[in-house]
Amino acid sequence: MNVHEHQGKEILRRYGVATPRGEVAFTVDEAVAGAEKLGGSIWVVKAQIHAGGRGKGGGVKLARSIDEVRSLSEEILGMTLVTHQTGPEGKLVQRLYIEEGCDIARELYVGVLLDRAVGRIVIMASTEGGMDIEEVAEHSPEKIFKVWIDPAVGFAAFQARQLAFALGLTDKAQQRSAIKFFRGMYDAFMETDCSQLEINPLVVTGSGDVMALDAKLNFDSNALYRHADIVAMRDLSEEDPSEVEAGKHGLSFIKLDGSIGCLVNGAGLAMATMDTIKLFGAEPANFLDVGGGATAAKVASAFGIITSDPAVKAIFVNIFGGIMKCDIIAQGVISAVQETGLQVPLVVRLEGTNAEIGKKLLAESGLNITAVGTMAEGAKAAVAAVGA
Repeated sequence: MNVHEHQGKEILRRYGVATPRGEVAFTVDEAVAGAEKLGGSIWVVKAQIHAGGRGKGGGVKLARSIDEVRSLSEEILGMTLVTHQTGPEGKLVQRLYIEEGCDIARELYVGVLLDRAVGRIVIMASTEGGMDIEEVAEHSPEKIFKVWIDPAVGFAAFQARQLAFALGLTDKAQQRSAIKFFRGMYDAFMETDCSQLEINPLVVTGSGDVMALDAKLNFDSNALYRHADIVAMRDLSEEDPSEVEAGKHGLSFIKLDGSIGCLVNGAGLAMATMDTIKLFGAEPANFLDVGGGATAAKVASAFGIITSDPAVKAIFVNIFGGIMKCDIIAQGVISAVQETGLQVPLVVRLEGTNAEIGKKLLAESGLNITAVGTMAEGAKAAVAAVGA
């Protein structure tokens, strides 16, 4: 789960991480009132969307007067902001963050995430703040400094000092400020079950303070039951409607760009199904795992979500029945086809527990369903159906 920049900074401040002051706004008048409340003579008007690259897309602009705050807010609020992370369709800007101006002396980068290769939390820092860290990693990997945290020891003080030195923060006051900052970041990451915490840029001000000028926080969805306050920050308008609907039914669903809808039980089988579709020349329209204990009603809900996508030109149901019984899937498929009046080709492969019963139910349904025996046969039939 993602949150907006202003929400991420709110969380970070709870852990002593310094950020500029700011006010969230949903209207132009609220933006102006926020700037007046902050005071000063310079403000930054920031679009709030779940994507990076906002500045390059025209979603972050400097205002030097209240009138300019108003005009920039009118310009940004309601615009469709296109960045390298939104794709060409962009995202609608529905809220702004008005932030006080900051005297920036240096821009740095720091991020916390799980290094799955070694099974430890890693803190990465770079002097190349304000740039995409992926670009830095590709072209100047030597400029990324990393420390790995031993879970039995935790984030040690010497590691915080190593990070400070790696960023060129040699002044004693800056070091103290940076060490407090890094400690707060790490604590926030661990205690809120983050999957990623990125500050880009981390800035050193003219007076030597270390502050988070931006904040990107992602959270482990499996741990959200522990954080009702973070769940309350969820902005459903920033998420794909079909993925939101799938979540209501306990389905694991991710929308993709292809034309073949997939309904599979088990994440591994779902990945293999998508790979097989690609192998035979087409693209999957989604990842959809109905899970091991799906009911007929759950399968019908999954069908409804798949068929709501106009890009879907065929559907491939690929079920291996272990805990899941194939006859239950068959009943769900039949009900879904009858309820939705399915107009696209449907290919079904059932194998495992009660597979023969499921196949018999499909055969006797009188519906236009192509039954296959293997995953490869199913993928070929689906690909042929979309004319790929």
